[in-house]
Amino acid sequence: MRAWRERPAAELATAAIIVAGAMAALLLDWPGHLSYDSVIQLLEGRTGVYGTWHPPVMSWLLGLGDALLPGTGLFVLFDVVLAFGAFLSLLRFGSRIFWAAAALATLCVLSPQFLIYQGIVWKDVLFSDAAIAGFVCLAHAARLWSAIRVRIALIVLAFLLFVLAALARQNGIVVGLAGCVALGWIAEKHSSTARWRSAFVYGGSALLGAVILCVCASAALNARSDADPDEWGPILQTKLLQNYDIVGMVAADPGLELTKLDDTEPDLAKAIRTDGVRLYTPQRNDTLAASVPLQTALANSDAVEIRDQWIDLVLHHPWLYLETRARAFGWVAFTPQIGRCVPFVVGVGGPADEMRRLGLKLRMDVRDVALQNYANAFIHTPVFSHVTFGLIALLALFPLLRRGRPDDIAIAFMLIGAFVFTLSFFVISIACDYRYLYALDLSAMFAAFYIALNPELLSIYWRRREWR
Repeated sequence: MRAWRERPAAELATAAIIVAGAMAALLLDWPGHLSYDSVIQLLEGRTGVYGTWHPPVMSWLLGLGDALLPGTGLFVLFDVVLAFGAFLSLLRFGSRIFWAAAALATLCVLSPQFLIYQGIVWKDVLFSDAAIAGFVCLAHAARLWSAIRVRIALIVLAFLLFVLAALARQNGIVVGLAGCVALGWIAEKHSSTARWRSAFVYGGSALLGAVILCVCASAALNARSDADPDEWGPILQTKLLQNYDIVGMVAADPGLELTKLDDTEPDLAKAIRTDGVRLYTPQRNDTLAASVPLQTALANSDAVEIRDQWIDLVLHHPWLYLETRARAFGWVAFTPQIGRCVPFVVGVGGPADEMRRLGLKLRMDVRDVALQNYANAFIHTPVFSHVTFGLIALLALFPLLRRGRPDDIAIAFMLIGAFVFTLSFFVISIACDYRYLYALDLSAMFAAFYIALNPELLSIYWRRREWR
């Protein structure tokens, strides 16, 4: 108690604000907001039979929580503790905590990204929380490097979280790779001799361990799937993505020849040129589902034939492919019409049969309406803009790398991992849902708060100084 009494008032107030934010999120969101995907994954978790369209780790975690307390309440609690706990722990890095940090903490916890998103049962929230908490653990390991047991425990915890993040999102593996580089760099900073050897030992060992654990966990989870090998989720998703790209390129250039599909899948080629071109939009691929001929031809087509046609077009028309991808990515990154990009969900909704089996009912109560109105107030402001948070992340990245303290490196690579993750959607995006880049928003807020706790970092912008 005495130690807490001796802490500056600004630090105590900041901690109180974060704890109050966590309690408010639980009070307002419990037992969670569910969309179509959430309902499907909860049913998979309850039955113990996982599909492969979504990463099964989400269903597994929901099943664990549901077995202890029916519903998604414990899953929401896990997300809230992970995010707000990591945020609160950043106070340990504060060199001089001023009231500006308390003000920034208030803005963060009152944002929809904290107050509402942490209650939405989405894999994107789980991924973001796990990835960011992993980098925060690395930062703590860097700060406590001399305490060997604590250091190892924090590194192990960090990479368990990175593995969870990779299991939660197929392209989430990039944050684990960023974590390996960060750990190697941190080890190099702390080593007085054989610095590069230390970097490779730490980074390489962490990478090897994470890959082994990720492969084993994936195999164990997929073993509980009832999916036909020919209908394995990643295969179907790749087929859908490549078909979406082909349709997009033909929509941009109606005279484009489909030399492969014309010979091997003529029905699909015809449907692409007619209904596909008519229905295509870079906003999302769902519009293509309105064409029965296109969907029937796609379902009956061979994934290998579509892949061959996609490769042929990419190789022979690279600029057309990049332009098509750029239009789709632009919708994800800039959300020019955010209302079409599902900025958030509140309440409970989903497929009727699955909800009946779960004993769920549609929910949009007074509390949900209030949250909806609250979030809608931010829709057309910089708060719901990935560009805003991308700029904040870029501004934060420079002083972190410039000072280059071991814990700075962990926070910097949190941002680098978020940027690489964002860029991966240039290749894979088929819809503009705002949640896909939620990790960028959250990591930017974490980094900004970290800098607010270390205001001397800002001096790097206006004066040259050597940091060791």
